[in-house]
Amino acid sequence: MDGVLPIDKPAGMSSHDVVAAVRRSLGRAKTGHAGTLDPFATGLLLVLVGAATKAQQTMMELPKRYETIARLGATSSTGDTEGEITETGRLPPDPPPLPTGELRQRPPIHSAVKIGGERAYRRARRGETFEMPERIVTVYRFEELWREAAGEDGTQARAAYEIECGSGTYVRSLIADLGDAYCLELRRTAIGPFEVGDAAKLPPRGEPWADPPLIDLQSALAMAREFRPAARHAAVRGRQ
Repeated sequence: MDGVLPIDKPAGMSSHDVVAAVRRSLGRAKTGHAGTLDPFATGLLLVLVGAATKAQQTMMELPKRYETIARLGATSSTGDTEGEITETGRLPPDPPPLPTGELRQRPPIHSAVKIGGERAYRRARRGETFEMPERIVTVYRFEELWREAAGEDGTQARAAYEIECGSGTYVRSLIADLGDAYCLELRRTAIGPFEVGDAAKLPPRGEPWADPPLIDLQSALAMAREFRPAARHAAVRGRQ
């Protein structure tokens, strides 16, 4: 059983949890994944089964697409709903500056990046103080989809964004860098040619998965090779 299994990850599960659930459902098959999603996030996770685990690097290097809903007028210590929220009353410009191209980014401390061999979010939850190393990431497209003002009924100011980016980009950091904003919802909708609309949900816990919707390894590799984001790369370079 070798291939790529697109999973629609629910909120609250880590990527490791999803891989472990697939492994149990398939009868302890060798499994891995191609790009972490934090527990807060939902959406497409590519689970690699059997020999497909050897193609992990190829799949991880594919660009990603995300949709996020941001709360405006406040900040979060984690960049999402799980952190300490500070009301600022200030709103980012409308429309805000939405940077694209190669960006210098510092991942949030509540992230799955490993620091000293341990996930950063675990160290942060213990109250440890440390600095996340900066990295260079690429954003191909950053678009505001809609924006809503705060209402007299107490509803909060919000905005939705769609982002296409290279591997290793943290959307929570992109939203926090807008100023006075954090992610209410974050969903990965595509990895290269793979779309979340084609992804499967996990079977109920403990139930065997007799016929998982696997994409065979050769077909998955062909899809990855044929995916050409060159036009977006050229557009990004043209805007720099």
